[in-house]
Amino acid sequence: MTDDAPLLELKGLEKRFELDQGFLETLKFRGGKFVREKRDVHAVNGVSLQVKRGDALCVVGESGCGKSTVARLIAGLLTPSAGEIHYEGTRIDDKSRRELMPMRKKMQMIFQNPYASLNPRMTIKQSLEEPVRYHSPSLTRGEVEAKVADVMQSVGVDPTWMGRYPHEFSGGQRQRIAIARALTVDPEFIIADEPISALDVSIQAQVLNLMLEAKEERGLTYLFITHDLSVVQHFGTQVAVLYLGVVCELSDTATLFENPKHPYTKALLSAVPQLSDDRPSHIRLKGEIPTPINLPQGCPFQSRCVSVNSRCMTDVPRPLMQPDGALVACHAVEEGRLTS
Repeated sequence: MTDDAPLLELKGLEKRFELDQGFLETLKFRGGKFVREKRDVHAVNGVSLQVKRGDALCVVGESGCGKSTVARLIAGLLTPSAGEIHYEGTRIDDKSRRELMPMRKKMQMIFQNPYASLNPRMTIKQSLEEPVRYHSPSLTRGEVEAKVADVMQSVGVDPTWMGRYPHEFSGGQRQRIAIARALTVDPEFIIADEPISALDVSIQAQVLNLMLEAKEERGLTYLFITHDLSVVQHFGTQVAVLYLGVVCELSDTATLFENPKHPYTKALLSAVPQLSDDRPSHIRLKGEIPTPINLPQGCPFQSRCVSVNSRCMTDVPRPLMQPDGALVACHAVEEGRLTS
């Protein structure tokens, strides 16, 4: 793989969840007769992204926009309905669990809830040693213990506590342990699904700084899922804005915060508290978020956009490259009619 090639690439990724499973659930009464009708939740709809080695791509959007589903698709916890996932130039979404085994060591995931991600029946030592023994069976018992102690030390957890159980730790300490568990197998790519949202604000900064230090020391690449744009500005090198499972805007962090283009991105950034007075006032979106069961024809943001026209109602906007390098999927931006 060349230096310019992406470490991770998503091509037209889609994920649908069936709502109606049995025969009776699909049977509906329409127009005086019974018809079969299957409904799906369209969680991810044609997402295409690239993550270069050493970058931290932040995926942002409202709750239910498909952020966590994208993370679980990449991690192999869900199977895509369509599209492809490539890692180091190799397609991985169509491989078996046995074929993916070498990839598991390279790619690790940090989950959102530190209280649920650790097994309450296992000591911290057991939780951290398990992935090491699984992926590196040739290591001796002493080498495994030394590796676990070293990783615990690196995340700021006293190795002498490894005999304790998860309930003996605070939320911030548990999330540090979850990060340590991901680092024990020496990965190169970390998927972090809102890893700080369940923590106090003061602890959030500590965990973020810890992840940044690990990035620099270990040469990690991140896919960081979050809804907190202030975190994005501190942590990310690139930002992808999702709405109803569609990428609205993709840009490097500095460009996105300095010059947002998509109307949804503008609304999101206007909600971030600012100390300066030169920022635009809060943009209050009107209308309701469409249901992912029955997606609107055309642009998914049409029901809440102030610059909507007839084309937005019928045609799905394609991501187009802007002069500053941002990718924006918006007819109003393309036609230069976006109101400020």
